[in-house]
Amino acid sequence: MDENEKSHTERGDAAVKKLTAFFRAQPVLVIAFLAALVTVFIIPPDRAYLGYCNRTVLIQLFGLMTAVSGIRSIGIFDAVSGTILRKTGNVRRLGLTLMLICFFASMFVTNDVVLLSFVPLTLLIFTKIPDEKSRILTVVLETAAANLGSMLTPVGNPQNLYLYDKYHLSADMFLRVMLPAGAISLLCLCLLTFLLPKTACSAETAFRERIPAKQTAAYFVLFGVCLCCVFRLIPDYICLAISVITALVFDRSLLKKVDYALLGTFVCFFIFVGNIARIDAVSSFFGQILAGHELVISALLSQVISNVPAAVMLAGFTDNGTKLLLGVNLGGLGTMIASLASLISFQFYRKSEGAKIGRYFAVFTAINFGMLALLLLFELIRG
Repeated sequence: MDENEKSHTERGDAAVKKLTAFFRAQPVLVIAFLAALVTVFIIPPDRAYLGYCNRTVLIQLFGLMTAVSGIRSIGIFDAVSGTILRKTGNVRRLGLTLMLICFFASMFVTNDVVLLSFVPLTLLIFTKIPDEKSRILTVVLETAAANLGSMLTPVGNPQNLYLYDKYHLSADMFLRVMLPAGAISLLCLCLLTFLLPKTACSAETAFRERIPAKQTAAYFVLFGVCLCCVFRLIPDYICLAISVITALVFDRSLLKKVDYALLGTFVCFFIFVGNIARIDAVSSFFGQILAGHELVISALLSQVISNVPAAVMLAGFTDNGTKLLLGVNLGGLGTMIASLASLISFQFYRKSEGAKIGRYFAVFTAINFGMLALLLLFELIRG
């Protein structure tokens, strides 16, 4: 093999490694893109494609991610959690505190952001607590809490934002639909913390004592603007403009922290769903199997493709938005891919020192499927 052939082979190998790494990092985006690409050959691009994407949802997601990245970057999460954690004196109280923080914080800053913020903090705290069982259980409960707490507000997770806008739900209706399951899930999570021991522990953590006032005000104003857009008080283009201007003025790196892969995933699924909805046989099939079974089918589909894609996909085939909303949110429990936020926790734990992957998977599976079965049964009985 001469030098040219060797160089060509090395470049090819490097390209394959990059593609493999990208697929591992963004499997849902890749699958969504391939799914959309297949349907493009069935339904060639035309003017109808322009109506597929929900521009408002994409802008709202962009604005919320920008605002939350800004709030996180100035150390507010660390400051709040540090103040609370120093008041805990044993492992059970520590686990309960962390779980409650994740549950309630996820209502406002999305489940994935909460886990990105608090799981590393939890793992850091447990480096001083030689109790692997408690460490695993605490992270699993935090993950379930973030997924379940986020279902109580339209801005708690991407599927809520999409379905809230898709079905033109009111804030009052949204809360009435989600609150019963949310209350039951919080009760279950609190009871599960009794599995943690009352071993004494130290829960100190460092955080920034001086938080920049101007940036804090700007990011919270931006967050408020995003909420106004979600509740249809201002048009989406104003939300977009203020998001971009805020980032450019205070911290341009925030624009790099936006999860563009998630936005791309939404676009791909918009195209996929828009195209298959125009295929009569497929549209008829989904319409028939969904009718009256939105809750169970959406929860089951979420176990395979995760709840965000399931929400976008199934929304095109049913008018029963409330049952679909419940199904995809409860469907975030179960398998580790049912909610992509769960993978965030797992990745952090997997990379931590002394991680016991098998034990983590067993605890995660038992708690998630147990709660999924309980909450689905509760909702089916409630009707």
